[in-house]
Amino acid sequence: IQLMQYVIYGIASFFFLYGIILLAEGFYTTSAVKELHGEFKTTACGRCISGMFVFLTYVLGVAWLGVFGFSAVPVFMFYNIWSTCEVIRSLQTNVTIPGDQICVDIRQYGIIPWNAVPGKACGPILENICNTNEFYMSYHLFIVACAGAGATVIALIHFLMILSSNWAYLKDASKMQAYQDIKAKEEQELQDIQSRSKEQLNSYT
Repeated sequence: IQLMQYVIYGIASFFFLYGIILLAEGFYTTSAVKELHGEFKTTACGRCISGMFVFLTYVLGVAWLGVFGFSAVPVFMFYNIWSTCEVIRSLQTNVTIPGDQICVDIRQYGIIPWNAVPGKACGPILENICNTNEFYMSYHLFIVACAGAGATVIALIHFLMILSSNWAYLKDASKMQAYQDIKAKEEQELQDIQSRSKEQLNSYT
């Protein structure tokens, strides 16, 4: 449990820093740079960094999609156990079906091996498990973990869309900058030709 706590602390710190880096990268690849410096300029290094963040965010999104699917398994398991306990409680008023015949087999979820003993809980034992505070605490924590993993996946997809648009913006801006440089060079050459022609015309006259 302590090892899992350290892992969770490390993941939370990493994503906090990664979110700040993505925020700074997104800020400096939008019009805010143009407003601050008066002229937009981009470099090949900036485009490579933006592309690297797109790839890294995509990989992290796929990984957290797996975490979200994995965290949904214990939520499903705890929900089944809780619903089974509710059935046992409802049978206290209806004695047609004995509660000892209602069981939950934890081994079928793949968490413990099939040769584990005991692998299932029935009747009063299962009801006692459901009445403990640890059961409800674990159930709520797994729900929060599943919801947090889902929110992380949504946030990474949102970041991926923003980073992709920023990368396309940088790419188009670099092409526009090259076009403007060529156009300015051609206009300067045209002005030089016109000035030389005027000088020659003046010398003839």
